[in-house]
Amino acid sequence: MKIVCVGPGAMGCLFGASLSRAGHEVSLLDYKEQRAALINKSGIRVESPEGNFSQRVPVDTHLRLKGVDLVLICVKAGKTAEVARQLAGVIDNHTLVLSLQNGVGNVETLASALGEHRVLGGVTSEGATVLGPGHIRHAGKGQTFLGPLTGNPQSIPAIVSAFNEAGFETRSSHNVQGLIWGKLIVNVGINALTAITHLRNGVLPELQETKSLMELAVAEAVEVARVKGIDLPYEDPPLKVIDVCKATAANVASMLQDVLNRRPTEVDFINGAIVREAKALGISAPVNHTLTQLVKAIEKSYQLQVG
Repeated sequence: MKIVCVGPGAMGCLFGASLSRAGHEVSLLDYKEQRAALINKSGIRVESPEGNFSQRVPVDTHLRLKGVDLVLICVKAGKTAEVARQLAGVIDNHTLVLSLQNGVGNVETLASALGEHRVLGGVTSEGATVLGPGHIRHAGKGQTFLGPLTGNPQSIPAIVSAFNEAGFETRSSHNVQGLIWGKLIVNVGINALTAITHLRNGVLPELQETKSLMELAVAEAVEVARVKGIDLPYEDPPLKVIDVCKATAANVASMLQDVLNRRPTEVDFINGAIVREAKALGISAPVNHTLTQLVKAIEKSYQLQVG
């Protein structure tokens, strides 16, 4: 398959390098020319408990979509609307766009610009950390699910096969919203707490204080999902979050990576999304509100912090 990964961060590099290594024609899209030049020069380096490897993957700073079968969106949620505008009008008729992003609203934004028939929703429990430009640590393996917003595109089996060939345990599903909300609830339990405490994923369930807050935040999100009629892809959300923490124990969550690098976070699309959805439904979500406010305070005070 011919694949473009938009965003050379942890997940873009992980999927891009692995898919390329499996024999697919892959390129990355980056908006930073200097970083693109570095990756073009040195390739992508992946550290993993299963073995390290390097892979040459070309990086472009301009969209080149002729003949592309799949566009994999790996940018932060705040960049989705901008990427959707760039794709609109230049994407081939047969090209599908897959979002593996955190938070809610990404597939809706892409579908609004590109049409529902072009967009696939997806989630992954793969964990990765950026160590430098084009240099990542694959910190934890997990399942990946993807599926259409509408219809049943004929190329989905080929995409699933490509991901499995690249070493990602992948399945298709027609419950896209359930998948996205299932991943959202996991992120609600993990990301903000890591950003505030500076702890790795695996520590959260080991401390009674963080475990308790994690359970309360997840319970609020589950109640919102229940009222909205979302069919979650697992039966025990608190246990699922703990299992993900254990499976990605060494991982530095994406929101903590953002805080450590003094970048904007995705908290508005994760815990903040629960607060907005709860308010619209007349439900209270005080724990998620508090976590959102704390992370936003950290974001706004990077230059004022001690140490």
